[in-house]
Amino acid sequence: MTTKFIITSGAVVINSENKILLKRDPKRGWELPGGQVEQHEMIKETVIREVKEETGIDIKLIKFCGISQELNKEICNFWWLATPVSTEFRTSSESIEVGYYDVKDALLLIKNEDFRKELLHCLNNEGEPFFLSF
Repeated sequence: MTTKFIITSGAVVINSENKILLKRDPKRGWELPGGQVEQHEMIKETVIREVKEETGIDIKLIKFCGISQELNKEICNFWWLATPVSTEFRTSSESIEVGYYDVKDALLLIKNEDFRKELLHCLNNEGEPFFLSF
């Protein structure tokens, strides 16, 4: 039996004040921006498009951080560090609120433990890309 995974690409976007870009999803709550890779789309292109769609912010990718795999949901998430190259927020149906937060505040706002782990691994990634599985 062949298993098909959903592939997503997300970013930890850090501004010049060392604050992290978060968006509030109407169902999942506060989280990092990102989303599903579309057919014939490069993973790098996905994260740039998704951050723009969900937050209004254009980004520049700095580095690849790693992969997290959600075994029970059959999802593989690719994670990046990025900086913003625009400043005007825009919400969408996937983001009812958008803002920059200190790391401490971001960790309090994000209620999903896996999301917090992914954020911390991206911030603390100084060597090889990480690989997490949940």
